Amino acid sequence: MHQPATEARPSIYYRYQVFKPWLPSAHAAQARQQVVIAGAGPAGMVTALELARLGVPSVVLTPELQVSQGSRAIVFTRRSMEILQQVGVAGRMSAGGLPWRFGNSYYRGQRVFRMEAPHDADDRFFPMLNIQQQYLEEYLIDACQASPLIDLRWGNKVVGIEQAPGLARVSIDTPEGPYMLETDWLVAADGGRSDIRAALKLQMEGSSYEGLFVIADIRIDLPLPTERLAYFDPEWNPGNTILMHREPHGIWRVDYQLPPGETPEQALRPESLKTRIDAQLAMIGHAGVPWEMDWNSVYSARTLTLPDYVQGRVVFTGDAAHLLPIFGVRGANTAFQDAQSLAWHLAFVVRGLAGETLLNNHSTERVGAAREIIDEAGKSTRFMAPPSPGFRLLRDAVLSLSLTEAFVRPLYHWRTSRPHEYSASMLNSPGDDNALFRSGPAHGAPPQNIRLAPDDFLLDHLGGGFELLYFTQAAEIPEPLQQVVAVTRARGVPLRVTAVGAVQPVAGADLTLADADGHFRQRYGVQASGAAYLLRPDQHVCARWLTLDATRLQAAFNIALPQ
Repeated sequence: MHQPATEARPSIYYRYQVFKPWLPSAHAAQARQQVVIAGAGPAGMVTALELARLGVPSVVLTPELQVSQGSRAIVFTRRSMEILQQVGVAGRMSAGGLPWRFGNSYYRGQRVFRMEAPHDADDRFFPMLNIQQQYLEEYLIDACQASPLIDLRWGNKVVGIEQAPGLARVSIDTPEGPYMLETDWLVAADGGRSDIRAALKLQMEGSSYEGLFVIADIRIDLPLPTERLAYFDPEWNPGNTILMHREPHGIWRVDYQLPPGETPEQALRPESLKTRIDAQLAMIGHAGVPWEMDWNSVYSARTLTLPDYVQGRVVFTGDAAHLLPIFGVRGANTAFQDAQSLAWHLAFVVRGLAGETLLNNHSTERVGAAREIIDEAGKSTRFMAPPSPGFRLLRDAVLSLSLTEAFVRPLYHWRTSRPHEYSASMLNSPGDDNALFRSGPAHGAPPQNIRLAPDDFLLDHLGGGFELLYFTQAAEIPEPLQQVVAVTRARGVPLRVTAVGAVQPVAGADLTLADADGHFRQRYGVQASGAAYLLRPDQHVCARWLTLDATRLQAAFNIALPQ
């Protein structure tokens, strides 16, 4: 029988809650499910919450009785916060987190590069927010438990899977013993060491880097701003790299690279940790400041992905689907985009609104995103931890030149995580006017947020289905367009129409935004009435028109919802 730990994990700043296990004897015989999700980390819970928003119930299985140990992911991007806003936890994240937008790179005591992430009045969220993963998981758990469509089962470990036509049979072990659960679809969100991936004998493609890094979370009072700090080739750790981040509750994250040949066991000895952290504090001018260890671990940089995330009735997401280096805050932030994409694709298949080929599109898009990230992250990783003498020689030349030559300093840029643009998606409408726009979010791009009032933004009003943004100053949406909208809704497709530009409410629109100064239209590259954008349920653009008619709108839906 599976026996998860029942003692609360130690921490000097976070109070772990131990939940009661879900036991089969306390519940009725298990009916076949539409969706079972293995894993209650960020990817699994965001998938469940997004499915629930689209009316699809799910069972979420986790072998543990508490949230993950240690801070783990600590930096969340603006796009991640926009996704978390859709599932109702962004407010709590913002209230407890530390926003920031600058990153600094140092070499031989000199700051040689300063990154400034874009931020303007139309952005509700800062480019980055620091908060420990335990808090994120806590907020997601609260949201899951508040949803009647999510059955979160603690202490339930997936130990086997058998696939048959149209279903998967999942073997689950609990503290009381095993049981079987049948499901139309199994979402494998069980992390980087995915047991489901191993059970299906799937191999990832890509590279693993030999360099090892220590993560150490310490409580210390340092008079430094919330900015990313990177130190290259320091005297106490020659040839290697150190990163520092401020976290909430007086915690600082220190990442440092290990010299070749040192094992994780050696690196995590208390005397080794103390010597190196003391050396780093001395190097930045804070020798002797008292500190206390909370959590530490060792990781290696890997750039790996499955070539296909859909394997029969099993769909992989998050770290179970790919392994990405943390440089550029890519792990959890990529998982949110995975989950948002998977949920709407899967929900529309489950509800019969599209054929199963839609899930193949999800895989194609997200594998493409992973490979793009791997390409970018590989550049950052090779700079942070050169994998060969040749790469080290090149990196050291950049370091040396950066002391006097400004033109090489942008090479320090860490290529932070950004939302993928599905510019080649099969769901994009080929008959629209995408190529004729001079500005605005293009095919496959996420929407540009717009500040509508001091504390009111466009993305506050979007989410939960397709969105048609129709730019008009007329009193009514044209009748032929309303007919297409009505037919689409009659099929069960969630669709909302927002009119942009008119002062008074527009008949046929669910929401009207006045846009008195034309700012919205300017950001979206719209010059005249009759233009429109169609956003998918994950808010990415799948069509845009300078002039929209009913025939073109219907064609866009036919493409976006393949049968």
